[in-house]
Amino acid sequence: MKNNLVIIFSILFLTLIAATCNSDPSKNLKNGEVSMIDSDVKITILYDNYVFEENTKADWGFSCLIEGPEKTILFDAGTDGDILMGNIRALNVDLSEVDCIVISHDHRDHSGGLDDVLRAVDETDIFLPSTFNVNHIPSLQNRSVHVKLVNDPEEICAGVYLTGELGSQIKEQSLILNKKDGAVIVTGCSHPGIVHIIKTSKSIVENNIQLVVGGFHLLRHSDEEMNAIIKELKELNVQNIGPTHCTGERQIELFKEEFSDGFVQLGTGRVLEF
Repeated sequence: MKNNLVIIFSILFLTLIAATCNSDPSKNLKNGEVSMIDSDVKITILYDNYVFEENTKADWGFSCLIEGPEKTILFDAGTDGDILMGNIRALNVDLSEVDCIVISHDHRDHSGGLDDVLRAVDETDIFLPSTFNVNHIPSLQNRSVHVKLVNDPEEICAGVYLTGELGSQIKEQSLILNKKDGAVIVTGCSHPGIVHIIKTSKSIVENNIQLVVGGFHLLRHSDEEMNAIIKELKELNVQNIGPTHCTGERQIELFKEEFSDGFVQLGTGRVLEF
């Protein structure tokens, strides 16, 4: 009898765990109270394929610093640590003010400078996609680095959300800054598809999209394919767009033509304030 009870309770326990793991995390976020960022937000592009400020250096990759929310966030870390740190010095960025780091995906052009960054900060939380190979970054073994592997959408501080891992072949997460006048989405390479990322972000914060910035990975898309994507973004009421990094030069030009005043030029040293 006792053995039968143990088996029954074990089955019930495992069933409860399975139900919890299979629940829709974005639905859980929506059912709760979605918070907003009340303060001004500042985004500084630290690493990019294009130069905006002449005293900085361009290279294939992406990184930006986000200030204003209750936590200062470094999003991605470029390809080359020397170039990243050089741009950080040129822009007078103080890495000691960074509270947490978010890496979009496990590609070198977004994590190559991470070791250099971690050597420059005393203690930090770092949010990595759950598929990220932590062995690629030796400094992640440092006890002062608190690693959080992210699979599902989650709020990392008031009004700042991660989409969770999206995509099939290349898993990637994006960042959402939820402000009252519209959300700002920051992407790394958009391997899961920029339209999918925006739709997911809207489902998480249930807000209009004020701005999308980052790499969109569209450099092999034809004009016809681009026109279809731009049409979808406008139907999703994306107000402003800042494509860069792996988006493609022709593709960036099409965004500029179609969004007109809503187009935001990026590049190393560019500062966006909301």
